[in-house]
Amino acid sequence: QEQLVESGGGSVQAGGSLRLSCAASVRTFSVLRMGWFRQAPGKGRELVATVNVSGFSTYYADSVKGRFTISRDNAKKTVSLQMNSLKPEDTAVYYCAAGLRSPVAATADYWGQGTQVTVSS
Repeated sequence: QEQLVESGGGSVQAGGSLRLSCAASVRTFSVLRMGWFRQAPGKGRELVATVNVSGFSTYYADSVKGRFTISRDNAKKTVSLQMNSLKPEDTAVYYCAAGLRSPVAATADYWGQGTQVTVSS
């Protein structure tokens, strides 16, 4: 069964850092664009960052640019999101996604179950 499993969420004070990881048991992982989305309470799902197949091309939402870094390891079938200088507005459930059709796609073929990130002021 193909699935994505996130880990690394938690609670942190503003200015702190967290690293999210996503382990993929998707056979075609190495040919899929990967991404991270988030959804805050009462808000819609927001694209945070994407990375292409090779890992050399990335996209970031303006709200996280310069603070978050997405990366992937095709050999290990993992994708990570390093989050620095966290702000309370980064509080959300973060979802790993696989198979985005473009760097700014709003949908994906596969989704993880989500991991909670809470940033306190």
